[in-house]
Amino acid sequence: MTRCVVVIDGEHYVPVVRDAFRELPYEVAAAVLVGGTEKLRGGEDYGVPLAPTLEDAVAKHAPELVYDLSDEPVLSPRRRLGLASRALALGVPYAGPGFRFDPPEYESFALPSIAVVGTGKRVGKTAVTAHLARLLARERDVVVVSMGRGGPPEPEVIESPPSLGELVGLARAGRHAASDHLETAFHAGVVTIGCRRCGAGLAGETGPSNVLEGAALAAARRPDVVVFDGSGAALPPLATDARVLVADGRQDVQEGLNPYRILVSDLVVLTGGEAALRGQVAAISGVPVVRVSLRLRPAVPLEGRSAAIFTTGPAPTEHLDADVVHVSRNLADRTALRGELERIHADVYVIELKAAAIDVVAEAALERGAEVVLAENELVPMAGEPDLDGALLSLVPTSVEEAVAP
Repeated sequence: MTRCVVVIDGEHYVPVVRDAFRELPYEVAAAVLVGGTEKLRGGEDYGVPLAPTLEDAVAKHAPELVYDLSDEPVLSPRRRLGLASRALALGVPYAGPGFRFDPPEYESFALPSIAVVGTGKRVGKTAVTAHLARLLARERDVVVVSMGRGGPPEPEVIESPPSLGELVGLARAGRHAASDHLETAFHAGVVTIGCRRCGAGLAGETGPSNVLEGAALAAARRPDVVVFDGSGAALPPLATDARVLVADGRQDVQEGLNPYRILVSDLVVLTGGEAALRGQVAAISGVPVVRVSLRLRPAVPLEGRSAAIFTTGPAPTEHLDADVVHVSRNLADRTALRGELERIHADVYVIELKAAAIDVVAEAALERGAEVVLAENELVPMAGEPDLDGALLSLVPTSVEEAVAP
């Protein structure tokens, strides 16, 4: 029989719980009492050992499953998913009446590697990936493997930064010309391998993808380190040496199975938000946290010309050396974007390489004879925060450190 640890609460009478243990199709090795006192009189005997925490129960009893027999009001959906996250991070499935979560499976990868993952879409993950790749590339041979919803059907190796003309050509050929691997290749200037995926599980499992094939291409090049770039809230399906989790500082980082993402990460980068958000992460894990802000950085100076800015996020534009005549955050909404473009006239169209940046905005600008400038979201340190670059470099596998040591 499957050996399990059971989650229980004090809102059930002990005889009810003991009878439930006998009816379960599992061998109950221990229980974890997660709260509730209404039905407890003191000195309760559940017939199995009680562990103080889920982590203690898993460490001592090595279960193959954690089964949840608790309920509201002791375990709200939020608390229940928090417990599920802890079980998954320990490598143990978490189930209960009508539901089951299994730990994501990760394929082994032989080379030194770091994954950059996110709690959702548009959190600044690609900006962190590009920053990390540039940082590592100062002294190391780096390859980035990116996966995205609009990636190519076969893994695509980008050897050098694509030009605007090449991106426009891809869009006219029916390709997604703003895929993450193209954006990273343009801004980081390192070899980038583009992959695709469709769908994701609650804990970040990928649906159908060609990421493993892309990883094999990266491994064949024998770089010093490979950076795997996640997609939205999906995690690359590889067992990397370290993970960096990127979260929008305005998000609820304890929502859903986000605690799992925190528990399996070695560094959390919060893009914006209040310092108090560090406490939300600390309530889940002691993982280091660094807060940064995002600022739009054009690839070339704008030199005071009139400029229309197109982004997907809230990155400020007040610092730009241009006469900003319009700011649009509708790159992900083609209908709204086309309506805006009918009313806009500028010398320069500054675009973040996302969504409809090429097939809609760049095409409209080129038709008008205007200049198109690509821009990225650069990471700006916040006052009083730990050094981001130092935190990132601390994650570099030892074998790579030794390879570049003087």
